[in-house]
Amino acid sequence: MAGQDQDLVDADPNERGDGFLPVFRWKQAGRENLATRRELREMGLRPGGQEPAARIECRGGKRFAWLYRIDLAKPKVPMTLAKEAALDKAMAAR
Repeated sequence: MAGQDQDLVDADPNERGDGFLPVFRWKQAGRENLATRRELREMGLRPGGQEPAARIECRGGKRFAWLYRIDLAKPKVPMTLAKEAALDKAMAAR
């Protein structure tokens, strides 16, 4: 009966349990459902608070980028009139 008072945790059955994220080499990954933040932005999407699903490395591991799942991405939030006015004011101050 010890341990019954613990909170339930949402666990992924495919996760190794050590916090491991798959690491792909540059242009070596068959990542059909993964995209970088830049690629998501080009698609009109944003990560939307999700954790990275994998990592892609280049230059011998010196540079890397996080990969996010496309199916969990959310649409970009359009700029409001207030944000646009604030941006215009900030650019005019420069």
